[in-house]
Amino acid sequence: MIDVHFVPTPNGHKVSIMLAETGLPHRLIPYDMLAGDHLKPEFRRVNPNHRLPAILDHDPIGGGAPFAVMESGAILLYLSEKAGGAFVPPDPRGRSLCLQWLMWQMSGLGPSHGQAHHFVRYAPEGQDYGVARYTNEARRLLAVLDRRLGEAQYLAGDDYSVADMAAWPWVRATRAIALSLEPYANIGRWFAAVGARPAVVQGTEVKNAPNLSSLRPTLTPEQWSNLFGENMLKSSEA
Repeated sequence: MIDVHFVPTPNGHKVSIMLAETGLPHRLIPYDMLAGDHLKPEFRRVNPNHRLPAILDHDPIGGGAPFAVMESGAILLYLSEKAGGAFVPPDPRGRSLCLQWLMWQMSGLGPSHGQAHHFVRYAPEGQDYGVARYTNEARRLLAVLDRRLGEAQYLAGDDYSVADMAAWPWVRATRAIALSLEPYANIGRWFAAVGARPAVVQGTEVKNAPNLSSLRPTLTPEQWSNLFGENMLKSSEA
């Protein structure tokens, strides 16, 4: 059994999609980040970085004591191995392409779009430089993705892989920062194909947190501190 410490963010949905695709037995442990659930000392034993998602496998690969995995990309690769190599191409070229685009998502698409979300949705009004800096980078990365999907059906080539699972929820989240996908025809084709997969529908239906769907959610000072401020800092320094 795999414990999934979860919030329904794009990173969380990567993992819930993979679990739906593979059918690996798991149980969802919901967190309320606004309430600071992720800052509790007991969660640090699962993820010393206090970020979600994270998993704890009670029947880990190779046996032994329960094994924790942090970082959504690393979780996808761990679950692939646990499921016999599922959704990672077996040939060296395909595997490399899959890992390249997974790392691109982890280092580029996710962080830059995440910063765009912060400045557009949460930062105090008037952060014009931050908004422009990260929305421009978000658009640039969408153009990179669109170009790749003009060359291949999926990110790793002909077959759907963990690279697509990693990128798709972040592309879906562009609607939260009012970025249109209309200029990106190749992304549109891919987005529809991936989004029609039953496991993707199932994996992205998982919800357990307060609704922050408005363009400018209103946070209390305590909620702000739990997400971005002093409480977050103290939990890592303690």
